[in-house]
Amino acid sequence: MTVNRTRADFWMDVLLVAFLIGFDVVARLLPHAPGVWPFAASALFAGRVLRIPALAVIVPLAAVLLSNVALAGDDWRITLVVCAAITLPAFAGMLARRWQGAIPVIAAMLSCSLIFFVTTNFAVWAFGSLYPHSWQGLVQCYVAALPFLDKTVLGDLFWTAVLFGGAWLVQHTPVLSRRAL
Repeated sequence: MTVNRTRADFWMDVLLVAFLIGFDVVARLLPHAPGVWPFAASALFAGRVLRIPALAVIVPLAAVLLSNVALAGDDWRITLVVCAAITLPAFAGMLARRWQGAIPVIAAMLSCSLIFFVTTNFAVWAFGSLYPHSWQGLVQCYVAALPFLDKTVLGDLFWTAVLFGGAWLVQHTPVLSRRAL
């Protein structure tokens, strides 16, 4: 029974990973507000709920790389920083397993949103040609990015609520729950 349970858990995790990647890619390719993607929320959710937490890192990486196939690419170094920064919520989700409730999830998502903002905009300044490579150019880069910060944070919190709220509904609605079977 334990072997079958472990195998079933693995396949449930794989299905959830596939769903989250597909969901993220579609959400990025459809019209949306700039910076409002579910990638970070999906990574956090995967890190928190997957029985095999290491699979959580695959979710944001695959989503970014697959959706980049259809979109104009950035400098590879900027893409590399984006990929690294977008995996952080998966690790935060793994750490947040230690605590119950919404507060650790919200704190993890807020932290990851801010780290994403800081690191990716630094990469745009460091590897791009939009801003002079000086202290003033770095300040210009962050100031120009500020209008996107609130959208990113609110979008991350919104998608986090959608994913965790949806999971809660599935678990607590008898028609949707496996417990009803």
